Amino acid sequence: MTTAVIALPWIVALVALALAFDFLNGLHDAANSIATVVSTRLLSPVQAVAFAAFFNFAAYWVFGLKVAETIGNGIIDKDIVDPAVIFGALVGAMFWNLVTWWRGIPSSSSHALIGGLIGAGVTKAGFDGVVWSGVIKTASAIILSPTLGLLLAMLLMLFTSWLFMRATARFAEGTFKKLHLISSAAYSLGHGANDAQKTMGIITVLLYSQGLLGGEFHIPGWVVLSCYVAIALGTLSGGWKIIQTMGTGITKLSHHQGFSASAGGSVMLFAATAYGIPVSTTHTITGCVVGVGAARRASAVRWRVAGRIVVAWLITIPASAAVGSLFYLLTRLF
Repeated sequence: MTTAVIALPWIVALVALALAFDFLNGLHDAANSIATVVSTRLLSPVQAVAFAAFFNFAAYWVFGLKVAETIGNGIIDKDIVDPAVIFGALVGAMFWNLVTWWRGIPSSSSHALIGGLIGAGVTKAGFDGVVWSGVIKTASAIILSPTLGLLLAMLLMLFTSWLFMRATARFAEGTFKKLHLISSAAYSLGHGANDAQKTMGIITVLLYSQGLLGGEFHIPGWVVLSCYVAIALGTLSGGWKIIQTMGTGITKLSHHQGFSASAGGSVMLFAATAYGIPVSTTHTITGCVVGVGAARRASAVRWRVAGRIVVAWLITIPASAAVGSLFYLLTRLF
């Protein structure tokens, strides 16, 4: 208990840093939830971010906490975690988020956090400290979530095109506007659930490492609530460069395509959250946007932009792991 009391100011500072990351996650990933409704002019940018922020927070009442448990004790061994590891992980993730946000590249905040955690954890305890089952599950989702999202969104496009084949253009447009709004709300709900829980896991494992949870790994209610508030406020602040890339840089979207992309992404996020898999909401929606564009015709997709995004995906974990490792080592100097 004495160690926990002595370290308390540092614990408070690290919790604040984790919530700052959660806010930045919402800011960085606002495009995931609202790019389609902004690019199709279904909502104004201000209306869209308020809409997404509301549903980000609404996830508090809908989902369990399996993703938070995976991050807290399923990526690196919770018993090797200390404040220096958490500091390295958060700085590694935030550094990469800021670089990609500044460049307008839709990279993954989730995988940046996981990369930072792995980098700091391995630097402290070697590869024996890695929980490989959790890492493999998460790494598999890097490939599966955008791929399955692409296929699902493409199938939705084809199925709904057939379903509305005999409908008038006016009726179809009006119907898809309503469906697009509903699917965007569902995607924002899934985004808030999956992404906010990652920060919950980080804060909880920090508290556990300092003996502040009574020796049992559980997620306190105040941690859950504060993380949902932080990500909602971040989303409310927007992320306009990335919104432009997601909404118009990959392919031009109609309400029909916006609905199919958001609906396909929602299914993926709901399933992943239910199974406790920390997927990238950015990867998922990007795959869905490419899928709806390709369903129209392959040339409708700006493949150069999509390729630049894929490169960012591939280097996110190594880059954030390197920064996480570096900042963990810097803490050892003090």
